[in-house]
Amino acid sequence: MPSHTLDSFSTDIKLTDHQNKVLDQIIDFTRTNVNQDGHAVFVLIGDAGTGKSLILNQMFTKLAQEIDNTYFMVNHPELLKVYRELAGQTPGMLKKYYQRPTSFINQMHKKQQTADLSVIDEAHLLLSKPDHYNNYYGDNQLVDIANLGKVTVVVFDPKQVLKTKSFWTEERLEKILKPYPHKIVHLKEQFRMQANPATMEWLDTFVSGKPIPLAPKNRGDYDLRVFHDAQKLYETIIAKNASQGLARMTATTGYPSVLDGGKHYVDEGNFHLPWDQYNFTATPWAEQPQTINEVGSIYTVQGFDLNYIGIIIGPPFYLTDKNGLGVDPSKVTDIEVFKQRQDLTGDDFESSKETLLKNSLNVLLRRGIKGMYLYAHDSKLQAYLEKMV
Repeated sequence: MPSHTLDSFSTDIKLTDHQNKVLDQIIDFTRTNVNQDGHAVFVLIGDAGTGKSLILNQMFTKLAQEIDNTYFMVNHPELLKVYRELAGQTPGMLKKYYQRPTSFINQMHKKQQTADLSVIDEAHLLLSKPDHYNNYYGDNQLVDIANLGKVTVVVFDPKQVLKTKSFWTEERLEKILKPYPHKIVHLKEQFRMQANPATMEWLDTFVSGKPIPLAPKNRGDYDLRVFHDAQKLYETIIAKNASQGLARMTATTGYPSVLDGGKHYVDEGNFHLPWDQYNFTATPWAEQPQTINEVGSIYTVQGFDLNYIGIIIGPPFYLTDKNGLGVDPSKVTDIEVFKQRQDLTGDDFESSKETLLKNSLNVLLRRGIKGMYLYAHDSKLQAYLEKMV
């Protein structure tokens, strides 16, 4: 696997047979519907690491050469930088094709224009309620984008929904799609992580709340370790970054974090590092050398590949009495996560909190290509992980 972030999306990467089949389905769907009246939507659903973004970029690079009015959207600022850099290196592609969803919607409405093809990566980050802070005044970004184009192609992973203002489920998605001609395809094969099925099953059971033991003989070559000391974990990440490149520390919510321009720290024993600083450059966070001395968040690593990832599982996560993964929403320090919405109240709202927190951990657990190192703030969870792995 490549070590450079751009390479992970390259049109030069050879797709698997299954991925090629999906790519052909998207292209056929687009060509069939782009000259029809109305709006059509193609949805590609898959877990992190199944190659969704890779397929999407190869499809868009091909179709942008034959369809005039095309746009590619992603609500993730770090990922948008990658796509724009790729466009600058690809003949026939232009950086102006790539937009944030809100910018696209407001621009199209202002100019009273529509698109022939609109593509959305990380569609689980689309707003599903108004957000005036981000200049979005509609009710649902996917609906707005679909109504502004002939064909909309969407990549979606319900396990990567991170905030209530972007709250999605497959059921909500299908309800949105009902009025449109549409097709839904699922990607199953893991493409990013060099982990065997037993390791992937362990990750699934851990996030779902019912972890199973993972014997060393069943791990294969994937470097999965639990560290008793967060500082020792960090020192191992430093060594891996020096020898392999693209190794970084990350953490879940639960540590001081305020958007006031200052530095806020993740502290665990002797471990003391600041959160990732706001990235004003065009280079993704993980590819800047100084970020080896920072702690990445879901906002800087979602959608990206790392060779090795260190994960501090923070205060909101604990071991339940039944040896499952519990979550405590009261210990969340990211104030953007649980914004109230009218269509999500009572037990549904409380249930969504658990889902969103487990999703945020799941995002981190799917980043490491070659290895993943874990440390848990909760002492009982830490001991249990040491026992399980």
